[in-house]
Parts: sequence; structure tokens; C-alpha cells
Amino acid sequence: MTNKSIQTALIVDDEPDIRDLLEITLTRMGINTYSASNLEEAYSHLSRTEFHLCLTDMNLPDGNGIDLVSNIQKNHPNIPVAVITAYGSIETAIAALKAGAFDFVSKPVELSRLRDLVDSALRLSQQQENKESKVSDAQEDKLLLGNSETMQKLRGQIRKLARSQAPVYISGESGSGKEMVARMIHQLGPRADAPFVPVNCGAIPNELMESEFFGHKKGSFTGAVENKLGLFQAADGGTLFLDEVADLPMAMQVKLLRSIQEKTVRPVGEQKEIPVNVRILSATHKDLNNEIDEGRFRQDLFYRINVIELKVPALRERVEDIPLLAETMLKRVADECDIPNARLSTDAINALKQYSFPGNVRELENIIERAFTLCEDDVIHAVDLHLQDNSSDARQTIDSAPAQQRNGVNLEEYLETIEKQTIEQALEETRWNKTAAAKKLGISFRALRYRLKKLGME
Repeated sequence: MTNKSIQTALIVDDEPDIRDLLEITLTRMGINTYSASNLEEAYSHLSRTEFHLCLTDMNLPDGNGIDLVSNIQKNHPNIPVAVITAYGSIETAIAALKAGAFDFVSKPVELSRLRDLVDSALRLSQQQENKESKVSDAQEDKLLLGNSETMQKLRGQIRKLARSQAPVYISGESGSGKEMVARMIHQLGPRADAPFVPVNCGAIPNELMESEFFGHKKGSFTGAVENKLGLFQAADGGTLFLDEVADLPMAMQVKLLRSIQEKTVRPVGEQKEIPVNVRILSATHKDLNNEIDEGRFRQDLFYRINVIELKVPALRERVEDIPLLAETMLKRVADECDIPNARLSTDAINALKQYSFPGNVRELENIIERAFTLCEDDVIHAVDLHLQDNSSDARQTIDSAPAQQRNGVNLEEYLETIEKQTIEQALEETRWNKTAAAKKLGISFRALRYRLKKLGME
């Protein structure tokens, strides 16, 4: 067996010149290399030697690279495999990623791109070897609460996807926790030390979209008073999370597709393209297949971002997790107010379990926060929850709302401003007597205290 302190790579290619190039490059990086010209030789090496990385060509005399990827996935799952594809062969690269390849690199091989890929693969291999990750099991549970079979399966899928560099499309209803899933994929993978950059595609004005994504050069348009890095460059080395990707206008979809495929961006006003190394995760609550049928989303972009789909369950699909989620949320809110004994009554928990939650986890959090401010004696009863009508109209209202309102971007800020102004007015009219101000506002003293703390007005 190979000394574990020495990193070892298997190179599989039937072209001697390519093998030599890869061997020289990896050797200069301090990596021991073994070479094979076909699948038979590769399998022989794998049976005798412990590897930290495998680089394989797609076309081999006795099979193809996907055969090798599948074999390693089955028999040596801790070895990251990168596939070398022909130039422009995106379909082949996607097929390899779906089979379980860590990443791909196109011919002619760019050495800088190859070194980045090898570094990422070896970091992942090191995580596996040390049985460590950037997020412990306890942290995972905190990030994505739930003991249901559905959630245990989801966490297992996340761990597996974190090992790959394949683009992942995260589907699920509004408020179900898609961004949290994206963060976990990032934090459990080899890019964990690099930036995670989330962007709400529905919240960027069309006229600023190209500048936001790709950056711009000083003087490239009115108002461009200095150079600006775009979101791709901000996420370089890390992960770019495109939330509500279905809201991108068609013209931007074309430019985004090119940047993803070519791994480059061209800032507004620049003549040359800049290489970027980002992993793309995307999400939307909409049905992208329907968006394609209606002509609102490009099919080629869909295939590029939807290499692997991960579905996040709605809260009503994991009812058994509701008590744990509600109690955890209540503890967080109560701790902020130094009230350690707050609890949910049995009737409140039963009411929550019978509610359909059209707004999912986000709605549950809002319900718990509101109920905490209104309840008496630190106990939340069913009547304090003020659950809305459980009809299907609630879901239609959420899913048909404008993107900015649905994601709480401008609407939440607006409502917060109104709330601050109302509280300030009541405090001024009572000469900042909080007890009198609470009475004037029709809420309890504790409710006012909580709102002041949450709004940063203490």
C-alpha cells in the first residue's frame, strides 16, 4: 500500500503525449503518478495501489472514461475522478458528472485549470482520509433540522453531492430551505474555505444585471466611477448560488450559459475575458420544465445547471419534524429575550402538525416569533398561533406573488421601516416609558421589548 503521507494519482490515457504532460505537471506538484493506457491497466493499478486522485480520458481502447468512473464509484468511492473530454464536448462532460465524476477538464488541457482541479480533488481526498469535514454532524443538524426519514435521506444526498463539482439544481417550494441546502453542499465540500456567494436573481434590476454578475470597468457607462468585481469573481474558488434562477431575463440567460460553459467572464467595458473557477448551485420554486415549455427559460441553460437535481421536501411532507423545528425556533427567540422557560403547549404542537404550511419553514419561524410576543406566562397555546386558513388559496397566493415580495427583499424592509416608525412614535408620545408605549401599541411589555431588540432599537 502507498504511504498515506504521499499523494498519489492514477493517469489513464491512451495518448503518450497527454500522459507525459499530465505526469510532468502532477510530479511538479509533488504528486506520485501511475499511468495506464487502457481500462485493464487502470483496474490492475487500482487493485494494488491506494490513490488520492484519478485523471482519465473519455475515449479508451477497451471502453470509456464513464466505465472507469462507475467502477471507482462502486469499488473505491473515496477516490475523486476527473474526466478529460474533447474540446466543446459539454454533453460528454455532463454524462461523466452524472455518473459520479468529481469534475472535468477539456482538451487542450490548460495547466492552470488542471492545477486548480487537482488541488480541489486532493483537498476532498484529504477530508475523506482524515474522516473530517468542515461541518460536524452536530453542525449539520443545526443547519438542517429534522430526524424524519426524508431529512436523513436529504442529508445523505447532500454529503454525496458535496464531493462533486457538478452543478446542482435545488428544487422546492418557497421557504423550504433551498439556500440552507446550498450552504451545506458548499461547507461539506473542498471549496469550504472559499466564498459562498448567494444571489437572488429576481431582485436585480435588468439594467444592472450584467454588471452585477460580471463586473464592469471604470467609465464603461454613466455611473461607473470605479472598477467593480462581479458576482462570479467574488465567488472565485468557491460557490455561486443562483436563487430564483427562473427569474433571469432571456438575454441574461444566454450570457450566463456562456460563462458557465467557458468558465470565463467579460466585465462590461473590458475587451478580454477573465477566467473564473466557481461551482454553480441554483434553485427556484418554479417548475423549470414548464418555464421551458412556455418559452421563458432556455433549455440549453437548464441542461447545464441541472446536471443533478436535488429536491427539498415541503414541511407538510415531514410533519414529524415540526415539533423539533418549532421548539428549536422558540428557544432561539426566547434566549434572545433572556426568558429560558418559554414552551409550546400540547395543543399548540398539535395545531402546528395539522397545519399545511404553504410558506414552509420560513412561515413556521414567523408564526413562532409572533406567538412568542403575544402569549401569556411564557407558554404558547394554539390560540396564540393565529394560524391562517388552511385552504389551497394560501399556496396560490405565495407562489403567484412577485419575486421581490415572495423572497422578502423590499417588502420586508418596508414593513420593518413602518414598524420602527410606529414604535418610535409611541415611545416619543409616552416620553420613552416602555410600559406605557406597549399599552398604547396594544401589545405586552415583553412583546415590545422583543421587537426593540429584533429591530436594533434598544
